[in-house]
Amino acid sequence: MDATKDKKLWQISSIKNDARTTQMTISNKENSIGIDDYYEQIKNYTQQIRSTDDLNEIINILDVALIETKNLYFSDEVKNVRGNVHRTEKDIETLKNELEALQNLVHTDQLTGALNRAGFDASLVREASDADRHDNSLCLVSVNIDDFKVFIDIYGNQVGNRALSHLVKVIKESLRPSDIVARFGIEEFVILLPNTTLELATQITNRLQNNLAERSLLHVDKSIPITFSAGIAIRARYEHQNSVIGRADRALHIVKVGGKNQISVTN
Repeated sequence: MDATKDKKLWQISSIKNDARTTQMTISNKENSIGIDDYYEQIKNYTQQIRSTDDLNEIINILDVALIETKNLYFSDEVKNVRGNVHRTEKDIETLKNELEALQNLVHTDQLTGALNRAGFDASLVREASDADRHDNSLCLVSVNIDDFKVFIDIYGNQVGNRALSHLVKVIKESLRPSDIVARFGIEEFVILLPNTTLELATQITNRLQNNLAERSLLHVDKSIPITFSAGIAIRARYEHQNSVIGRADRALHIVKVGGKNQISVTN
């Protein structure tokens, strides 16, 4: 992260140089057009970026810088130096896009396309805060593919990887846009369902199981069925994330002991 941040700070430095060039071009004008303030803000953004490792915070800082640059561009008083302002705007936008791509890479499981644990933790903190603020329900579903070790013994790791990706694909296509799926272990996944009651979470999980049953994994000339067991917990207001994850895992353990392709719910 330090090397990446150093690169981004170098790009910010280039943006500052463009701002300084613009400042020199118009320095002889009698009336202030705000370029001094803009240049000082760019210095402040550089300091803020240097002091954080949070990609979300860096992206938010660049969002503000981009808005201020756009406002400067549309000012009639800088029409003679709009080329410099436009280049600065493009530099900030490119930098922001690169950081968003990096954030996606850091928070995503590269095999399945689901969030990884870091991405899920960030999402759970955000959704839990929103649920607490608005007193909304938030459910968590702990998912484990049934007999996955036996599956690997029969079909091998390559087909096993395809099975994991297939499961995530079916889950994503079955969920709502606001729902979140993350990979926690080899065959372990967690689904976050914002603004969802236990009853609705159970219905959604049942639908996932049915959709997966209807869409077996195709391998060579045969269809391979995949099933999963699930434990569901609804988060209490202000409950710590480790607590609700633990309760969902315990519900999953109960159903794994009692059978396969089942759902267990805990209050």
